[in-house]
Amino acid sequence: MKTIVAYRSRSGYTKRYAQWIAQELGCDIKEDPEFSDIQGHDTIIYGGGMYAGGFNGVKLITKNLDKLSGKKIALFAVGSNPGRAHEMKPFWDRVLTAEQQKKIGCFYLRGGFDFNKLNAKDKVLMKMLKIRLQSIKERTEDEQGMLDAYETPVDFSDKENIRPLIEFVRK
Repeated sequence: MKTIVAYRSRSGYTKRYAQWIAQELGCDIKEDPEFSDIQGHDTIIYGGGMYAGGFNGVKLITKNLDKLSGKKIALFAVGSNPGRAHEMKPFWDRVLTAEQQKKIGCFYLRGGFDFNKLNAKDKVLMKMLKIRLQSIKERTEDEQGMLDAYETPVDFSDKENIRPLIEFVRK
């Protein structure tokens, strides 16, 4: 079985996970892939960051799903939130149809947040979120944690987080 880990990473957390996964599986790895980079593989693992409810680059898979018939596909989204099931279900429902979710392994790997690693466009968007968070009088623990992360970067990435994805690929 020929396997590839393909990914897009803006701030480095997705790249770190992609490298760990590729190392664990002893497989190919490709940053910013084209369809031609993945189509010759039997197992395709795609990772990207979660941004404003979206999934960086996942259309590479979803737009070409008919051409990937018979292949094992796993997606991993990386974000700074805790990834609670009740929060992740709406995310996956936005990203994939119910039929696609039956065919694809979906995984969330908690990354981190470092405002200084963002590009100019993302900084503007995140500044707007910061203003909104600051306006909340009684913040949740997650909201306060996010607000604090603007001043002190946080990194929750952990190699152990890849275990469920690795098990999915190997079975």
